[in-house]
Amino acid sequence: MNLVGLQFDIAWEDKPANGNAVKRLLSEADVAPSSLIVLPELFATGFTMDVASVGEACDGPAHALAAELAVKYRSFVVAGIATLAPGGRGRNEAVVYGDDGREVARYCKLHPFSYAGETAHYEPGEDLVLFEWGGFTVAPLICYDLRFPETFVEATRRGADLFVVIASWPAQRRRHWSTLLAARAIENQAYVVGVNRCGSDPNCAYAGDSVILDPAGEALASAAGSECVLTAAPDLPSLQEYRRRFPVLQDRRRNLSAR
Repeated sequence: MNLVGLQFDIAWEDKPANGNAVKRLLSEADVAPSSLIVLPELFATGFTMDVASVGEACDGPAHALAAELAVKYRSFVVAGIATLAPGGRGRNEAVVYGDDGREVARYCKLHPFSYAGETAHYEPGEDLVLFEWGGFTVAPLICYDLRFPETFVEATRRGADLFVVIASWPAQRRRHWSTLLAARAIENQAYVVGVNRCGSDPNCAYAGDSVILDPAGEALASAAGSECVLTAAPDLPSLQEYRRRFPVLQDRRRNLSAR
């Protein structure tokens, strides 16, 4: 049972090219059955605001590819996809397929990135979404969500012990990416899988720096700035023992107000 993260240079608004890149990377990797395969934010298109051109329905090509890969590798797949919402805007979603190719969960980014104009083109999600994989309770989150620790705290309160953060995180803020991922692992005593893209698009350069962290914030696998596949094997009994031995979460207080 492995975590498998794909870091690659997403071709701008080119679904066939990106689909081929994902297939190639997985064919070259050793993906064991029952893995959790993680693709970056908007893996099929890049971080584009042209929702009218790239947005798709729930049976669109990016969805179909993710479901196909789940069946082929007998694994779960988390894929970042731009879907169409009523009213003309999109939804920046992490869509999860089980090993039978059926949709397991669908999370919409709670915090669209207003600084880059995302809020004008993508509507925000309504709530956290959790799903079960290999005994873990997994919370998928997307890019800018990483800057809001209360989101992770609430997911932990609901039972999350593994976070998947898919991203198109810019190179100019790469230190923030690495620091915040480690902080979220440490403060929630949870595994964190951060899968970023690398390369560039017409608007930005991306450093990659994908990583898989254990509940103490130590890297089990990490990437630099080039295309790669990250793998690591999370251990649930070890996580549970760590939380028992160092019971930080039980001391977390709720509903503190300013005085």
